[in-house]
Amino acid sequence: MTVSHPAARRTPRAALAELLAGNRRFVSGRPVHGHDVTAAAAVASGDQQPYAVLLGCVDSRVPLEAIFDQTFGSICVIRTGAHVLDRAVRGSVEYVVDQLGVPLVMVLGHERCGAVASAVDTLRSGRRPGGALAYVVDQIAPAVTEVGADDPAVHPMAVRRHVRRTVAALRADELLAGPVTAGRVDVIGALYDLTTGEVVLLDR
Repeated sequence: MTVSHPAARRTPRAALAELLAGNRRFVSGRPVHGHDVTAAAAVASGDQQPYAVLLGCVDSRVPLEAIFDQTFGSICVIRTGAHVLDRAVRGSVEYVVDQLGVPLVMVLGHERCGAVASAVDTLRSGRRPGGALAYVVDQIAPAVTEVGADDPAVHPMAVRRHVRRTVAALRADELLAGPVTAGRVDVIGALYDLTTGEVVLLDR
């Protein structure tokens, strides 16, 4: 199986197709890259020519390069608790899109997210965590509130709502809004299933 070179893909649609093809290889157990992390593979990657930037969670069960079967130099990865945005994350996405010409930004949430669970627990108990974790919880809390903290399905619904809120924030970003409107860049949301390994797009 061959994988096209990242430099040849400069449309959001083509970039998304490449990502999802990689996820299908991962789910089927037939990856091309096999999560090769050798130094030789890094050297062979050559110049950086990524075709997508992925904003995902720090969860150790969601290694983004592996679940999309990508090799060195193909995607840029940013990971924070429940893909929470801050100025550094926004600036990083802006840099990749503006300076490296990346046409696709994917926000990837996942089932059974611990950070979302912390936000749910905080809103239900009224006990706010200390330290910088409070900031992370505060950023997720609006999604939980919109769903309803006492809703029996609040966790999976808040995960999805939080992805959609993050996508909306990035699409409205000062430096991304223009390219998004022009169709040169797309920002999409997706969900990773920890049980099956499958990535499913939201709202498409």
